[in-house]
Amino acid sequence: MELNRRTVIAGAAAAGLATTALGTGTARASTGHGGRKPVREPFGRLADGTRVHRWSLENGGTRLKVLSYGGIVQTLEIPDRHGRPANVVAGFDNLDDYVAKSPYFGALIGRYGNRIGKGRFTLDGKEYQLSVNDGVNSLHGGAKGFDKHVWDVEPFTDGPDAGLHLHYTSIDGEMGYPGTLRVRVTYTLNGRGEWRIDYEATTDKPTIVNLTSHVYWNLAGEGSGSIEDHELRIAASRYTPTDAGLIPTGELAAVAGTPFDFRHAKPVGRDLRAGHVQQVQAKGFDHNWVLDKGVTERPERVVRLREPRSGRVLEIATDQPGLQFYSGNFLDGTLVGTGGRAYRQGDALALETQHFPDSPNHGGFPSTVLRPGAVYRSTTVHSFGA
Repeated sequence: MELNRRTVIAGAAAAGLATTALGTGTARASTGHGGRKPVREPFGRLADGTRVHRWSLENGGTRLKVLSYGGIVQTLEIPDRHGRPANVVAGFDNLDDYVAKSPYFGALIGRYGNRIGKGRFTLDGKEYQLSVNDGVNSLHGGAKGFDKHVWDVEPFTDGPDAGLHLHYTSIDGEMGYPGTLRVRVTYTLNGRGEWRIDYEATTDKPTIVNLTSHVYWNLAGEGSGSIEDHELRIAASRYTPTDAGLIPTGELAAVAGTPFDFRHAKPVGRDLRAGHVQQVQAKGFDHNWVLDKGVTERPERVVRLREPRSGRVLEIATDQPGLQFYSGNFLDGTLVGTGGRAYRQGDALALETQHFPDSPNHGGFPSTVLRPGAVYRSTTVHSFGA
């Protein structure tokens, strides 16, 4: 089914989370106070003189700092089991590094998250050639995806909630994509300290859309070392194997009996070096898990990540059918984070809720087509506990 034909009303309409086999969640209790008004401060200028700002949000024990450049989550602070807060996402302390060398740290990703093989797809009988920026493939929207634009930001408070509306208009033909796409992404911190992302988009021509967030997590604290002891659980019985260029082959393979089986919680590092051909060509995990729940009207919990030393827990709920788990394979010690420490391989991991990579070229994958008159909506909720 195409996006305009399936029900994706979970965006602003979802009042809560469905319970899955992952449990009822670990979100902190509400503070009982209204959301604080977000605070804006300068964060630098781009080469063309465009000002970039940083917005600070705090609610329910969670602190979030967001840049207007790329909608980037620069820092996200949550407490450990002793109530001690720490930033748990990778990032930089300056704009220049985000512009010059960021591997999508904390960014909003679009127009199409993940890879499209050879940067080509056919829609309604017409072939489109996209910007290629990952060898011969297109990755995360091309050479100048949504992560490399300055978004218009509108702060808000709504009862116990506080957040930001981020707006960007992608013109017809940008990075090769058809149609003018008008996008609104809403970041909300509620009184329980949950971080919610609501995505909305409309188009004036048939196009493809797959929006996501590319936060890199380390629940022990940013720059603290390897994530291999983090315990991960993913509610998925299948994944999408890839070729050497990390493009899905079209197969939906069973995780049973492979290193890709995270149906029961296990340390990330347990099977990281198992030597499976899929891991060898990706230098670790960098694959899409086919969530058992499929596309749902409301977000359902599909991921639980726990760091045993701090006790911090992250649970993710989504209405999307897929999850890209990336184990930080290409971090190589050349990037220095907000805390002044270098990021080495496996020092952070990404958990990107999404449709499948290369979906426009695989008829058996859920469709990512959006048509005029329809509204793309999607929601992901991050809950924290200790």
